[in-house]
Amino acid sequence: PGGLRRYVHLGTGNYNPATARIYTDLGLLSANPALADDVSALFNLLTGDADEPRWQRIFCAPTGLQEALLALIRAEEETARSGRPARIVAQLNGIADAAVVQALYRAGQAGVEIDLICRGLCILRPGIPGVSDHIRVRSIVGKFLEHERIFFFEAGGEKKIFLSSADWMERNYRRRVEVVFPVESPPARERILEEILPALLGDNTK
Repeated sequence: PGGLRRYVHLGTGNYNPATARIYTDLGLLSANPALADDVSALFNLLTGDADEPRWQRIFCAPTGLQEALLALIRAEEETARSGRPARIVAQLNGIADAAVVQALYRAGQAGVEIDLICRGLCILRPGIPGVSDHIRVRSIVGKFLEHERIFFFEAGGEKKIFLSSADWMERNYRRRVEVVFPVESPPARERILEEILPALLGDNTK
């Protein structure tokens, strides 16, 4: 009765019935109007019916995703330099982008506490004195591949949480269509902050 309402599903993986048996992913089903506007605009862009819009909620590759991530990392660095608590936690499959790695090094040197859960390729070296003392990397792969990409930024207490299909690699920024989207629903945020991330960070035995 209120008119057209759009529902969107955004996920961290593909919709492949074979890999879904062994990959674990996260998905968000939402009727948020701004998120729905962004997703509709993305599909219009892909079909050639529109120019690139100004995104309201999402970051999108191949245009702007890397830059948005670098801005989030720099914001944590600036927070740490101001003497306030700053933290980054990311779970993903690969880290192979030099610009992001350098930004993480600078953030760590400023005092940002950084935990990276990376099951595959990682060109960042943690624990180097004076370079990456505040960065920890863990790679644990068990029976089921934890395929979700979760990005957490302390953001001065705002605690920004994003899910994504994209790893931190050049191919994801420039040669694929990828989306990073925020988690704003309180129950979903609570589940990620209190259940999923602590389990990933606490696992040391597969």
